[in-house]
Parts: sequence; C-alpha cells; structure tokens
Amino acid sequence: MSGRLVILAAGGTGGHVFPAEALAGALAARGFRLALVTDDRGSAYGGTLGTLETHRLPIRKMTGNLLRRLIGAASLLPGYLAARRLLAMLKPAAVVGFGGYPSLPTMFAASPMGRTALHEQNAILGRVNRLVASRVDAVATSFAETKGVGTNAVLVGNPVRAAVQALRDTTYAPPVAGEKLRLLVTGGSQGASVFGRVMPAALALLSSDQRQRISIVQQTRAEDAETVQSHYRTLGLDATVAPFFADLPQRMAEAHLVIARAGASTVAELACIGRPALLVPYMHATDDHQTANAQALAATGAAWLIPEPQFSADDLAARISSLLAAPASLSDMAKAAHGFGRPDAAERLADLVQRLAEGTR
Repeated sequence: MSGRLVILAAGGTGGHVFPAEALAGALAARGFRLALVTDDRGSAYGGTLGTLETHRLPIRKMTGNLLRRLIGAASLLPGYLAARRLLAMLKPAAVVGFGGYPSLPTMFAASPMGRTALHEQNAILGRVNRLVASRVDAVATSFAETKGVGTNAVLVGNPVRAAVQALRDTTYAPPVAGEKLRLLVTGGSQGASVFGRVMPAALALLSSDQRQRISIVQQTRAEDAETVQSHYRTLGLDATVAPFFADLPQRMAEAHLVIARAGASTVAELACIGRPALLVPYMHATDDHQTANAQALAATGAAWLIPEPQFSADDLAARISSLLAAPASLSDMAKAAHGFGRPDAAERLADLVQRLAEGTR
C-alpha cells in the first residue's frame, strides 16, 4: 500500500478501543502506516495501538458533575482546532472514528477532507457518531439493523481481539453426566453489582445436590469480590471470583452459559466464540443501546434477554435448575450464537478503509 497513512480516532471505553485495535492490526498487515489520535489516556493502550504514533488532543472527559461536563464540552473547540492543524500536517489518506467523545474533534475536522468513516459498535448509533454520521463517507455497522444510520451504512460486524478470534473454532459441548455446568458471570470492564447480589441469592435457592453440579467464575467489582466469594464459600460452591480475568476469552470458551451485560464487545465475543448467554442489559446505558444489542442476539435464539428490573433470584434459580435437568438445549443456543458471529469483521472494515484510502469507494 506504499505506506499510505490512516488515522484512527479512538479513546474511552474498551468497546470503542477493541475495534480500533483489531483494525490497526489488519491495516498494518496490509502495509498501511497508522497513527492514533486520542485523549490523555492514549499512553495506557497496549497491543498494536500502543505501538502507534500517538497524538493526544487537549480535550477533557465529559462525565461527572455538571461543572466537569461543562469543562469537557468547552475543551472540544481547542481540541477541534488542534485536530485541524494535525490533519493538515499529516495529510492522511483516510480517517476512521470509533465513537466516544475523544473521536469527536478529529472527525469534525476530518469530514470536509473526505475519505472518512465511522465504526458503530452498537445496534443504536451512538451520540457522538450521530453528530458526524451524515458528514462522513461511510458508517460501518456491527448489526444488520442499526437504528439511526443513513444510506451510507455498510455492514461489517464488530471486530474482536485476536485472543477472541483465536477461539472461533473451539467446539461447544453441553455438560454430560458427571460434569459440572460451568457458568461465567461478567459485568464488563467495571463488573456489575446486580450480579453480585442476584447470583448468590439464586444459587442459594438450589438444592445442595444441584449446587454440587455447578462451577462458577464471576467477575465482580473489587469492593464486592470478598463478599461474593464468602457467599459462595458458605454455599459450598466451586467458585472463582475476581475483579479482573486476563484470560476472560478462554474462560468464555470454557463456559456452558455466560451471564453478562450486553455491551457491544461482549455480544461480539459471544458470537465469535459461539456461546449461549443470559443477557441483562445495563438499564442506564445511553439510549438503552444494550437492550438493542441483546435483542439482536436473542432474536437468533442464542440468548435470553432479561431486563434488569426482572432479573430476580427466583427466576434465575428456575432457569439454572431447568438447565441442570436438560442441558442439551444449550447446544442449539451455542450454534445460533456462532452463526451470528462475523469473524471477518476486522478484514471487512479494513477493506472499506482501504477503498476509501485509494479513492475507489
């Protein structure tokens, strides 16, 4: 590709950063030069992103109390001006944004230049992407049905990390006689207190014999970990509880059922590996996008969707009891999840960016 430069505008949560990381790997393999434009968290990135030429814009987080949000909003103008100067200097062949406020100044500055694209991870166009979607050449979507996109939408899927991609062909088998039902509970990067409350209460409702047939791995908030572990210890459960698992993809592949939030990365990873899930969307997510993500997966038969207000110990205990009695049904869910996956998402997104960079779109 004669070293054409592609700029990635990304930052914020893992849901925005993971696809940028996957695209960076795919484009680097094709010979593109890459640069990352982000906020002050750019120095924390590892993987391919951590090796890129990185430019940090003078923008602040738009989270927290009203004053902090106002300070963050006020920083967008100097961020935009800095992005304009940077783009004029670097003269990229294409610019790709991944949503989240760190990408906003760059995408506004890049849009008049053309050869721009956004990647939307969720089933509802995010607020930042919504602001610039009509200004870019293409909006790459992760879901076939994405609310808020226009005629420039291109379905590519949601790229996943290499560690997840490597598990695509891992065979799924439901528990057989004498084997424990392996549950993985994960609330995303910050954990989920609701799982810390409901899971121990649900498992306490099972008989002692049923509990002996369960193995659980649970990600919790750091402040909840010891309490949750103590509950499981009291119940005599085979349980591993921690705030973080470096090998979470492998643990997902080993699970018979995953109980999780419905963030875009979680849904993409479930689909890539092909694992059945019980999804409890975070009800305060922006525009309720996690519910839309969960609905897309549940519609295939790969997952159960339970709104958080209805996520109760009684209902969960009944579901687990039913699975212990008839685990074979999980195989159909796993097959549906696997069919929903788009393992070539990073390459499809790279194809789109390459066409933009070459001016052939």
